[in-house]
Amino acid sequence: MFFKRDKTVIRERHDHCISRANIDPDALRVLYRLANTGHTAYLVGGSVRDLLLGRQPKDFDIGTDARPNDIRRLFRNCFLIGRRFRLAHIVFGRKVIETSTFRRQPETSESDNGIYQTEDNTFGTPEEDAKRRDFTVNGLFYDIKTFSVIDYVGGLKDLDKKVLRSIGDPNIRFREDPVRMMRAVKFAARLGFTIDRACRKALLKHHADIVNASIPRVCEEVFRLFTYNSSGAAFKLLWEFKLLQDLLPEVSAYIDTTGKEKSPLWKYLAALDADPQNADLSNGVRTALLYYPLFLEQLRKEETHAPHGRVNKQHVARMVLHPVATRLHIPKTTLFTAVALMDVQRRFAESPKKGRGHRFVFHPAFPEALAFQRILVAAEGGDKALLDEWQALYEHEVARNAPRPQGEEHPDAEADEPRDAEEDAPAPRRRRRRRGPRPDGPRPERAGATAEAGRDITVSEVLPTPDRTDSCE
Repeated sequence: MFFKRDKTVIRERHDHCISRANIDPDALRVLYRLANTGHTAYLVGGSVRDLLLGRQPKDFDIGTDARPNDIRRLFRNCFLIGRRFRLAHIVFGRKVIETSTFRRQPETSESDNGIYQTEDNTFGTPEEDAKRRDFTVNGLFYDIKTFSVIDYVGGLKDLDKKVLRSIGDPNIRFREDPVRMMRAVKFAARLGFTIDRACRKALLKHHADIVNASIPRVCEEVFRLFTYNSSGAAFKLLWEFKLLQDLLPEVSAYIDTTGKEKSPLWKYLAALDADPQNADLSNGVRTALLYYPLFLEQLRKEETHAPHGRVNKQHVARMVLHPVATRLHIPKTTLFTAVALMDVQRRFAESPKKGRGHRFVFHPAFPEALAFQRILVAAEGGDKALLDEWQALYEHEVARNAPRPQGEEHPDAEADEPRDAEEDAPAPRRRRRRRGPRPDGPRPERAGATAEAGRDITVSEVLPTPDRTDSCE
């Protein structure tokens, strides 16, 4: 049953599928403590959206009327972060429950880059907080007291229609925060929603404003496009709305020159999305897969001009990845991993029974290299027989070197032969020789003992002076 109150829609407990059993227990603990101390506390944002869609949220964010300092006084494990946007992080082990105070839309001002937000710590009501969010499906609240879903922005209606709609004029909202354009692409690809007409027109009109956004935020959003097995759809939407030509122009140019919708890049992203271990892959593997078609194209060009066709593949990989590393400031670990993976195919070209394959299995990067090669073979339709041999060898070595409970024999250990009683008897204890008094008197056990004797310790007494033969010169 729905209740409307000044354009506010309230869906009661028996009319939605959200259950406290699906909410993180630590998030419930925060909600109840805030509510029991007289504050309003709602579960907000994407967690409510995912619960209504029958998905398990990754994060649980909380909105409350308590001010940041009040939240810190209520929780000993609370840390306040941010200056433009003051947030409370309540830490439970490795888990963080992000708790924010209800805010209202701040005043906008003009600059050379267009509209931007100068201050975002203007506190307000729950309704004002909902209207300042990006999309209607992200503006839903779950009340822990009444177990009802509160909708101030029409998010329930759009959720039922599977439509992604901006709260307010998208031409203004996208200029306020250009990263919202990437979030629109991410949510549409992840949820399978359709972007409404107004947002689509605004994306095509203001896509170039993405270069005004913070580089670390843009880099983070690019890697988030790979999550939830939706990288193929997400990057295709980036390309359609011309955001890709602003973020990764070399990838956009490759798509345009290799068939557009039929570009080979899409089959590699499709294989990545279909991989069962997709959620556990590092950003280095994802970067290597995104740029692997460009790497192959550049490698062919280099081989045609190189003598005898011999080319340093790592050099070509660095050449291909240099633009994205410079533009998005990706971490060096991610960059080095991607470069190494592009040169790893030669390792898997032969059976592990030949050569020094066993040594490669013990390398810390072997699992990622095997996963990367498995995705390439799936995308190119190659034979998986050799990869199965490498996988079997790796699993065998992991099982053989795994720590075992006390008393359990190693699987490769040979059966012990019976021994005589004399062999089983313990060896006689060696008698310890006592030393006599030192000829030069007792040796002080610590520096304090000598200091108490009335003299200082010199360096030569602590460390012996090295002979000339021990010199580093």
